[in-house]
Amino acid sequence: MAFQTYSLFVLSVIMISFGHVESRLNLLQLQNDIDKLKADFNSSHSDVADGGPIFTERLSSWTERNEKRIILSQIISMYLKMLENTDKSKAHVRNISEELYTLKESLSDGSKKIEDLNDLTKLQMDDLKIQRKAVNELFSVLQKLGGTSSSHKRKRSQFQRPCKC
Repeated sequence: MAFQTYSLFVLSVIMISFGHVESRLNLLQLQNDIDKLKADFNSSHSDVADGGPIFTERLSSWTERNEKRIILSQIISMYLKMLENTDKSKAHVRNISEELYTLKESLSDGSKKIEDLNDLTKLQMDDLKIQRKAVNELFSVLQKLGGTSSSHKRKRSQFQRPCKC
């Protein structure tokens, strides 16, 4: 039962966050489809509760709408990957997959951001050419960061000083 609530919660958060819930009926249909999918996966098995949730815990630390788009696009991709090897002749699998594909389309900018993050982790920072390029970009990167932190602190502290008129 906890997994049922969990799955519906994750899908509901995704759909509501991005305005894809046209009506409560749609969500109720998805709940029925998810119930059938749970039966397919035997998700009432006792090991489902082991280790806690896999997606909802991660969602809590992503607070801004644009941040959530990034993590939700990755979660949607994980669900789609999971459903790739399921029986597509079943209507409930097709319905869930179609809804997830629609949601993924609306989150395409989040997917691009995930790719950017993955590309960054693949950079060979011990490569001399990469190091040279990085050093050339360092000031620009710091300017982007500095525009929101140190200069604002300085301006704020200057603004709060009492006038010696």
